[in-house]
Amino acid sequence: MDARRTVEAVWRMESARLVAYLARVVQDIGLAEDIAQEAFACALEQWPRLGVPDNPGAWLTTTARRRAIDLIRRERVRDQKYAQVAADLLAPAPPPGGATDAELLSLVFVACHPVLSRESRAALALRLVGGLSTEEVARAFLAPAATMGQRITRAKRTLTEARVPFEVPGDDELPARLSAVLEVVYLIFNEGYSGTSGEEWVRRDLAEEAMRLGRILAGLLPREPEVHGLVALMEVQASRFRARTGPHGEPVPLQHQDRSRWDRTLVAHGLASLARAKTAGGPLGPYTLQAAIAACHARARRFEETDWEAVVALYDALAQLAPSPVVELNRAVALLHADGPEVALKALDAVRQDARMARYHLLGAVRGDVLLRLGRSAEAAEELERAAGLAPTTRERTLLMERAAAATEHGSSHGARGIDGSSADPE
Repeated sequence: MDARRTVEAVWRMESARLVAYLARVVQDIGLAEDIAQEAFACALEQWPRLGVPDNPGAWLTTTARRRAIDLIRRERVRDQKYAQVAADLLAPAPPPGGATDAELLSLVFVACHPVLSRESRAALALRLVGGLSTEEVARAFLAPAATMGQRITRAKRTLTEARVPFEVPGDDELPARLSAVLEVVYLIFNEGYSGTSGEEWVRRDLAEEAMRLGRILAGLLPREPEVHGLVALMEVQASRFRARTGPHGEPVPLQHQDRSRWDRTLVAHGLASLARAKTAGGPLGPYTLQAAIAACHARARRFEETDWEAVVALYDALAQLAPSPVVELNRAVALLHADGPEVALKALDAVRQDARMARYHLLGAVRGDVLLRLGRSAEAAEELERAAGLAPTTRERTLLMERAAAATEHGSSHGARGIDGSSADPE
């Protein structure tokens, strides 16, 4: 590996702790990242000539610390606050690994602070904690790099102007703030698991970044059951990546996936995380319940062996804890397999009454499947065509139109084929 690639790899591994340490002492996320970037610029300049140091993380921390001291010394004449910060920097050096776990955790909570929009939180978390470049973050959200750069800059400015403290929330704030952090991580994962725009339906790189963020959180908050629940959910879902698309990138429904292609190592890790969530104490949270549903699929050797009654019961619990029309939609799919299409259609018709589902293509995809199972092919074709018009990705639109055409031409004799995660086979 050449020196430049080494620097880039070290940045991905060390940048979060370096920025976290600097942010704690300078109390400014933007300034901390600027100093960290300067340290990495030094590495790009020196390592090709002098060789990669034995402890790259310690080298970067020392270099960044010196840069910060120089900067603060220039500023302290004008501002007493900076003089105090300089004194903090002149204190004994941090451990070679950079920030402490508490400082890294503080960075996570600051990047995901509720003062920012959900999209800004996700972008900033990938930038600061995930170590992605602005260009990589832009690709993750299919946005121009310049636009994403402006969004990230505004987010850092907002945090500074709001004087968001660089600290882990107290016990009274932690549940709500942690919920916001987990929401951001899951938002990133879902964008990779089932893309909401563009050509690609599955984007493993983005989902893997979310899993990495989740594992960092699990290491920093080992006693929080919902953190382990989210990690379990992501790992079990991600275990199916190889089987979720066909040779040409087309979606493969859960019912038709080759389960021998599921990553059993990820399944085992996910089930272990689920066990940790369950033994941490207290009632099961929404992520843990969703992980338990995913585990029902993971434990079944074949689709037909899925314990659908257990899945329905888990969705009942999830609907009580975190009610939403999407949960009811997934519950209706479970009812389809547990109790038949007539029961499922009744549940779906109740979901249709929710105005939030008016432009949600998955409802039409599921309803089309159920109507096909009931032999109502003309209605099914109309439903599937309408769903195709709402589908966010090219792959899904194409598949839904193919299914609508098949329903029109051949009626119910073709049966119902679902889209994995977006029709009659929930995950």
